[in-house]
Amino acid sequence: MTDLTDAVTTSPTPYRRSVLPVIVIALAAVVSAISSLNLAAPSIAIDLGADATQISWIVDAYALSFAALLLLSGAIGDRYGRRRALVAGLVVFICASISALFVNTPGQLIAVQAVLGAGAALVMPATLSTITSTFPPERRVRAVGTWAGVSGASAVLGLLAAGLLLQQWSWRSIFVFNLTMGLIALVGTVRFIPESADRDAPKLDLVGALLSVAGLAVLVYSIIEAPTQGWISAATLIGLGVGVVVLLCFLGWELRHDDPLLDPRLFRLHGFSAGSLSITAQFFGFFGFVFLMVQYLQFVLGYSALTTALAIVPLAALMMPAARVLAPAAADRMGTGTTIAAGLLLIAAGFAVLAQLDPQSSYWLVLAGLLPLGLGMGLAMTPATNAITAALPTAKQGVASAMNDLSRELGAALGIAVLGSILQSAYRSTLTLPGVPDPAAEQARSSLAVAMHMGRPIATQAQSAFTDGMSAALLWGAGLVTAAAVAAFVTLRGRHRHG
Repeated sequence: MTDLTDAVTTSPTPYRRSVLPVIVIALAAVVSAISSLNLAAPSIAIDLGADATQISWIVDAYALSFAALLLLSGAIGDRYGRRRALVAGLVVFICASISALFVNTPGQLIAVQAVLGAGAALVMPATLSTITSTFPPERRVRAVGTWAGVSGASAVLGLLAAGLLLQQWSWRSIFVFNLTMGLIALVGTVRFIPESADRDAPKLDLVGALLSVAGLAVLVYSIIEAPTQGWISAATLIGLGVGVVVLLCFLGWELRHDDPLLDPRLFRLHGFSAGSLSITAQFFGFFGFVFLMVQYLQFVLGYSALTTALAIVPLAALMMPAARVLAPAAADRMGTGTTIAAGLLLIAAGFAVLAQLDPQSSYWLVLAGLLPLGLGMGLAMTPATNAITAALPTAKQGVASAMNDLSRELGAALGIAVLGSILQSAYRSTLTLPGVPDPAAEQARSSLAVAMHMGRPIATQAQSAFTDGMSAALLWGAGLVTAAAVAAFVTLRGRHRHG
């Protein structure tokens, strides 16, 4: 990632029409990888015998590795070349996808997912920074809007692709899809993407990278394990405390370091801080929602994998046009802060509607929650991304793109961990099962997938307990997103898209 001194690129980077399609494919590959595995979670739970905590880790290992390595990966791209980072990341992504075809245990799949996330972390920072350094100003806003829309809609693309694949093949076919997307992006990168790097890029801040990775890993681990350990247990409280302390050490180190991965002083810039908070909140809600909803639709309503994916498609149908057309126009007319806040409030409203779901709900109630969620995501994404990039000069767009990506993936990792943990805690506490032997009851509480195979009475109670937990998680999510909306509005009030 670009340091805080003026960066100088190796040469002017020409605008090429072929750049955006390649960037979109690379971006879609790494974003769709997390959502597609969400859809396969029920199949993986049955095939590999994974409990609810292991399923959370299988999905979140990718997001956590992705988020934790983004700052270092951005710095690597700036120092050694963004095109080289794209190529290296795609190669890692492809190799990890091949390895996933041969795993036999939940632990092995968790490890592969972590490596897959490391490859994605090299890819994603280079996509947005390539746009901002390649496209002329008059084309840049629309290109960023396309990037923002694809970054959200690709999650639904992953769901749809996974649904189609799971109709015919096992969950391993999803990694064949990842492999194919990665290969197409790799060929396009080699052929069409121009190289750009900073001649005077500083040495990599390895201490800062280690502290950020360790802090995030301990924090997310403690959140995911909390339902099993207990939220107020010594292990959970110590883990959360250690994670926070390590992250504070990271911030202290970055403040004193001459060439930090991320200078905390940048958060004094209103656009940078509010845009980062907004993106984090959006993807906290979005990926937490996907993690919960695919299980609800399959385990509770009994949808197939493909029907589940199709059920969520209306969200993307609103998200893309809202991000590309509605959001820039709204930001020009109402201001960046108001537009972001309106989008976040729509997301919260969607969550509040979805929190009303129960085992007997119809799809119409699901759709009533999806529509404001999709519209809100599209409305908030583009102005938030532009607020981050516009807060810094052209020479520091590496910082801006890396922060945008970090906000997304950190939000995704925390959304899956926090909302999944709230769900699992409520599920375990609600599913009492009187009269059922303790070993069998504990098995049912370990996972809804296990409970669904333990006879009709237990399965029915488990479905009810699951929807209670999902409602609690969604209401917590709505509250957090609303708080972010208020913060964005207050911070950016009166500021317009180019301001």
